[in-house]
Amino acid sequence: MAQEFFEFLKEHYFIPFYFVTWVIAVFSYRKYFDTVLKYLPVLIAYTFFTELLGYFIKYHENFQFFSDERYNWHNVIIYNIYQVVVFSFFYWVYWKTVVTAKHKTWIKYGAIITFVAYLVSLFFQDPFHTNLYYADLVGSLVLLFAIYIYAKEKRADKSAYPLRQNLLFWISLGLAIFYLFFPFIFLIGYLKYEIWAQYNLQTILVILIVLMYALFSIGFILGKRRAFR
Repeated sequence: MAQEFFEFLKEHYFIPFYFVTWVIAVFSYRKYFDTVLKYLPVLIAYTFFTELLGYFIKYHENFQFFSDERYNWHNVIIYNIYQVVVFSFFYWVYWKTVVTAKHKTWIKYGAIITFVAYLVSLFFQDPFHTNLYYADLVGSLVLLFAIYIYAKEKRADKSAYPLRQNLLFWISLGLAIFYLFFPFIFLIGYLKYEIWAQYNLQTILVILIVLMYALFSIGFILGKRRAFR
């Protein structure tokens, strides 16, 4: 059991970052408990348990969805659901945060486009056996657009507090860096696997995950309630 645990940590060393970030988020909760990010610790916990479940589905038959040995290790459905939840949450965050009515409308339409993309993908891809990577690309671009809108408004905002004390700034920075690369790395992995393997893109993806959650953690530590927006 101990050997398996150490092997798990060795191969999935990024998963503890979710837990560490969640702990920091909980201890810092009083800084943002009444903001749009009040549900973020729940999302981080959901991320952590999704990764754990993905591991158990892949390596333990008691957790597997399929009896066919060709597919019994497939765990992709939980990640497809997870990605829709993540996009929904952050679209809501930025829709609530921006103040210009036009910008709110743009984010709302972007969210609709994303959900339509996922629905259309269901006709061409099996969500139980493959990532809906085209829809992930659409969702990522919409999220980046929402972050851009927020940053544009924030730049015009005359705040008395430095940007480093704004939790949403760090969350946005982490999301922007990750989703700028994530969908394209996934596309390469599915469409050009030889490039994925040759350049070890999985490691790059893991580094991006660690960087994103490190930036989240910095935000939880440095953030101040009065500087939030």
